[in-house]
Amino acid sequence: MKFDRNRWFTSLNLSLASTVVTVAVVTSSSIAQATTFRFDSDPFAGSTALTTPGRQVVGNELFIPTFSIANDQFSFDPDVFGLGDLSFFNGLATNLPSGGLNVIVLQNTDNDNDLATPFNAGTAANLIAAEIDIPGAGLFVYFNSGLNLTRLVYSTDLSDPTADLKILARIVEPTGQAAIDTLPQFTAANFEVRKVPESSPVGGLGLGLGAIGIFGYGLNYRHRRTPGRSAS
Repeated sequence: MKFDRNRWFTSLNLSLASTVVTVAVVTSSSIAQATTFRFDSDPFAGSTALTTPGRQVVGNELFIPTFSIANDQFSFDPDVFGLGDLSFFNGLATNLPSGGLNVIVLQNTDNDNDLATPFNAGTAANLIAAEIDIPGAGLFVYFNSGLNLTRLVYSTDLSDPTADLKILARIVEPTGQAAIDTLPQFTAANFEVRKVPESSPVGGLGLGLGAIGIFGYGLNYRHRRTPGRSAS
């Protein structure tokens, strides 16, 4: 049987192209299953909160349609937010230690046994500050009774009832009791304190460029003439 070089390289090229497409699809599928909400810019940029006496609560937060506790994550730049290694707590305010925490999921949804009064970022922060004695910036998740949903808040000092607050995000769905029920489900895995290193734009293209290079080599080789022979 006569060896057909053109047919062989065509088959090789199609196989390589198929491999490249498969890798891209798998990667995209993996990314779609989990979302990281990254916060790495000054939370009080554009406001006068830090220079205004008394507690200031700054809104204009990110609206997150839904947050998958099983897969999603909040990520924070340690330098921007003044955070050290992640130290997590999930529970009622009365069970808080006196310090050493920088991420709190507060399960309290009321501070005065009166459901008619609002439970907002300020009242949630006050419950936390009443239990913590050691100063330090931090984050907390709580249920806002007026908005009927969960919010993520940054505090310049978790131990200070007058500390400025920045609402970083609100989770739009679920709402009501369903949102309250999600609070105990949050774990340390849903939070990350990490400074992202600069990456080389060339490195991430290695696989794709390598495959394309081989693919192109096959095309060039197929059309290259050998001295003394016809191209057919």
